[in-house]
Amino acid sequence: MEQPHLILASASPRRVDLLAQINIVPDKIVAADIDEEPRQDESPTELAARLAAEKARAVAVDHPGGIVIGADTVVAVGRRILPKAEDAETARRCLKMLSGRRHRVIGGLAIIDPNGKLHGRLVTTAVAFRNLEPGDITAYIQSGEWHGKAGGYAVQGLAAVYVRKIIGSYSNIVGLPLFETSSLLRGLGYIPTGKT
Repeated sequence: MEQPHLILASASPRRVDLLAQINIVPDKIVAADIDEEPRQDESPTELAARLAAEKARAVAVDHPGGIVIGADTVVAVGRRILPKAEDAETARRCLKMLSGRRHRVIGGLAIIDPNGKLHGRLVTTAVAFRNLEPGDITAYIQSGEWHGKAGGYAVQGLAAVYVRKIIGSYSNIVGLPLFETSSLLRGLGYIPTGKT
């Protein structure tokens, strides 16, 4: 029996690379067009869960009978949600806040099965940064690596040298918790083929 099409509701190259790491190649990649602004009084975990589900649902509408993966990554210090850095000033503010502190990376995962049922997971990873000197921050800003990244950094890049400790899933920080993604897909009977 042919297995259902797998659709990734994200244009993130990091998520595509992470899936490839576990031999999963989506049949289609469709960026979900949703409003990602946090709602008033929304907690970081609520935001991650809601956005992942909204992305999956938005794309599933056009792909009935498929398996749709939606994901979102939220970086939080306490209850404070750090933005996706779209400009250097935002990235600088994020890095100053993360310097010498522990923060949480919350991964929202939502998979819609061929029957339209949503299966959700929340994965939290604790990350501790060393103290960042002003020169560290300036050099990182100049690299441009922060652009579009939640919390203004990419753990799989130059920012790796700022990370003193990680407790939990590393792939979750990069953009997709692979253990949970694989477990949910396996539970739905999806077999990775690695073929395009």
